[in-house]
Amino acid sequence: MKIKFWGVRGSIPCPGPDTVKYGGNTPCIELRFNDINRQIIIDAGSGIRELGNHMMANDLSKGPIDTELFLTHTHSDHIMGFPFFSPIYLKDTKLKIYGPVSFENDTLKDIIGNQMSYRYFPVRQIELASKIDYIELKEGPVTTKDDNISVTAKFLNHPVLCLGYRFKYQDKVVCTLYDSEPFQNIFTIDPQDPSYDETMAHEGEETAQMQNELLENFLKNADLVIRDAQYTQEEYQASKKGWGHTSMEYAIESSKKAGVKQLALFHHEPLYSDKKLDELAEKFYSHNTTGNMEIFFAKEGMEIIL
Repeated sequence: MKIKFWGVRGSIPCPGPDTVKYGGNTPCIELRFNDINRQIIIDAGSGIRELGNHMMANDLSKGPIDTELFLTHTHSDHIMGFPFFSPIYLKDTKLKIYGPVSFENDTLKDIIGNQMSYRYFPVRQIELASKIDYIELKEGPVTTKDDNISVTAKFLNHPVLCLGYRFKYQDKVVCTLYDSEPFQNIFTIDPQDPSYDETMAHEGEETAQMQNELLENFLKNADLVIRDAQYTQEEYQASKKGWGHTSMEYAIESSKKAGVKQLALFHHEPLYSDKKLDELAEKFYSHNTTGNMEIFFAKEGMEIIL
């Protein structure tokens, strides 16, 4: 299994001289299984444009493109690259798009297609030449086109419905966990607060703890976890709670508890320069922090082979 990062940035693309090393494109990851001639793409941020160009130059000569795209959720930074994904304009392309439904009664097809209307883009979804199937997902096992690869989806804590994925091929496991925030007790725990209810406060605490434990189990002993770590703990505590993202410190500690072998910190804050990420890497890349778990900040263009 080969994993390649085509986009690693969160929230909005941020190209420029200060983001050359780590990259400025928003999320897109590719899984390649060359021995079974299969490809899985995770998210369609701005990074999918370069992936599509690569596929046109290197895969098309081998036959029509037949691939799968798993969307974690439908916030714009995770789908904005879809209209620029070149293979969807070819009549022989087959594409299956999996993802959660996240807004009222709109289907997954509606949500993806709305950005391809004339008010936003010169080509409408209905005009695409390729054959695209949309599969709406809930939490649990995912049925794909064959049984060679096991896929499981897990609900995450984010302001819109969001899924983490666990991909297993032979004896190797890769998990994606973005965008995601630790589950919190949403009820007040201050007895002096007029809205305080002892039972609700207790149940809220138990529920949050249970969901965070389930998330750790979802990552259990994974060979590679690609995880949202947009903020430091200091930034998170100061002003980012409820935004749907995880601190680096929490991502590291909870992944270590889950027995993860490699942790890719991902979905980088757009305000972080290469210099800032280098400084954070120096801070966190130590045995005292990570134990036996290998940790790194994902870089655009990086490849990992499991």
